[in-house]
Amino acid sequence: MTIRTARDAVATAALYLRWLGFQDVRQPDGRPIPSAAVDLRAPGLVAQVDPTTAPAGLRAVECVWLNGLTASATSVYFSLAGYTREARTRADELGIPLFVMDLTGMPQPVNDPADGLVAAGA
Repeated sequence: MTIRTARDAVATAALYLRWLGFQDVRQPDGRPIPSAAVDLRAPGLVAQVDPTTAPAGLRAVECVWLNGLTASATSVYFSLAGYTREARTRADELGIPLFVMDLTGMPQPVNDPADGLVAAGA
């Protein structure tokens, strides 16, 4: 799925998570998609999709980790613009899979936890 809008980015991440084996991937409450990171959930999963053009930072990674911790779920982050060095380092420390999405709609793992998730699936 080619990514042209924030909605496309969210739909691409949801499709990818389903491909990995997560069931019932959805956006809670059916809220409209804002310009900031969007929450996706499935049983055992909390994901953030950041469709903005700025790299995701440390705070964003820590927030998705806290959301996953609260829900006793795996935390995953998708970004169109990549990640700051601090965000990548912290994600590695916390074991958060990070993916970057190109405009052709193919998420790519950018750290070891993401490679592990792709290898193991849901």
